[in-house]
Amino acid sequence: MKKSKVLSLILGLSLTLGILAGCTTPAEETPETPAPGAEEPAGEGEIKDPKDVNVVFIPKLTGNMFFESGNMGAQEIGKEVGFNVKYDGSPEAAVANQVQIINSAVNQGADAIVVSSLSPDGLNQALQNARDKGIKIVTWDSDVDPTHRSIFVNQGTAEDLGHMLVDMAADQMTDAQKESAKFAFFYSSPTVTDQNAWVEAAKAYIADKYPGWELVTTQYGEQDAQKSLQVGQSILQTYGDIDAILCPDSTALPAMAQAAKNLGKDGEVIITGFASPNSMRDFVKDGTVKAHGLWDVKIQGAISAYVGYWLGAGNELKVGDTLDVPGVGKVTVESNKTQGYDYEAEDSGIIYLPERVVFTIDNIDDYDF
Repeated sequence: MKKSKVLSLILGLSLTLGILAGCTTPAEETPETPAPGAEEPAGEGEIKDPKDVNVVFIPKLTGNMFFESGNMGAQEIGKEVGFNVKYDGSPEAAVANQVQIINSAVNQGADAIVVSSLSPDGLNQALQNARDKGIKIVTWDSDVDPTHRSIFVNQGTAEDLGHMLVDMAADQMTDAQKESAKFAFFYSSPTVTDQNAWVEAAKAYIADKYPGWELVTTQYGEQDAQKSLQVGQSILQTYGDIDAILCPDSTALPAMAQAAKNLGKDGEVIITGFASPNSMRDFVKDGTVKAHGLWDVKIQGAISAYVGYWLGAGNELKVGDTLDVPGVGKVTVESNKTQGYDYEAEDSGIIYLPERVVFTIDNIDDYDF
C-alpha cells in the first residue's frame, strides 16, 4: 500500500476516534469538518493537539483568593482537556510586572496569553508584540484596548455590576438612609478598567434612583492588603457618620471589613462589594458584612483558559460564534459594542458569564472558592 493511502487511513481513523471520544480539538481537520465544541468550522491550517498548546494565565497579582480561584478553574480545565496552563504572576500588582511576564511568555513560545489587566493601555505594546508573533490574546476580569486582544471574558456588563453594587447596599438601608445616605467608593486604583466602569455605572444608577445620596470620598488601596487596611481605617475615622462603603475590589472589601473590626465599628456601617466567599466567610458570619457579591471565578478562569487554548490551537472564534466549553456549556461571542467600545472586528468580541451571586449568611457555606 502506498504511503499516501496509509497516511489517509491513519488520519481518517484518528478523526473518527477523536469525535467518538468527545475530543475537542483533533490533531488535523479539513475545512469541511466542524471542530468539536464550535458551531463553525475551525480556521484553515493545522489544528494543534491539546498537549502541544501552551497557555499562560496571568492574574493582576498572586496570593489573592479571587485570582487563585480563577487559576483553579484554569488548571482544572487544562487537565481535563489536556492542554498546558502556566500560572504566572507577581505578588505585587504593578503594570511593569505584567509586561515582564507577557514578554517572558513570548520568549518561551506561548500559544496564548490570558491576562487580567491592571491598566486599560499599559499592556498594549507588549500584547501587540505578542500578537505580531502569532500569539493569541485573551483578557479576563479586566480588559485592555480591544484592538490588542481577541476575546474578553467578562463577568457582566458595567451596568450589571454597578447596579448590583448599589442594590446590595440599598437593600440593607433604612428608609431614611435610602433618602440621604452618605457613602464612599473604595477600590484598587483610578486607572483599572473594570472597577472604574462599574463605579461609573453605579454613579449613574444612584443619580437616577437615589438622588439624595452623597458621595463623601473615593479612595484607592492599589490592591495592597496593608495599604487597603490603612485606607479603610482612615475612611471610618474621617467620616464618622458614613452610612455605606462600596468596595468593588477583592482586596479592598476584606480590608475594609477588617478595618471596621479593628475600630470596633463592625455592624455599624454597611460594607459591601465584590470578593470571593472564602475571603469573606468570617466577616459574613460575625455580622461585619451582611451581604457581598461576586460571580463564579473558577468558571471565569475555566472559560478564559479554554478560549485561550481554542484560539492557540489554531481555531477561529468570531463575533456571533458559539463555543461549547467542557463542564460549563455553550457561550457566545458578543460584539465589543455591548461593553461600550467603538472598535468592532470579526475576530474581537466579548463572552459574558451567565450569572452573578449575592452571598449572605444563609448561602455562603454553599460556595467554596
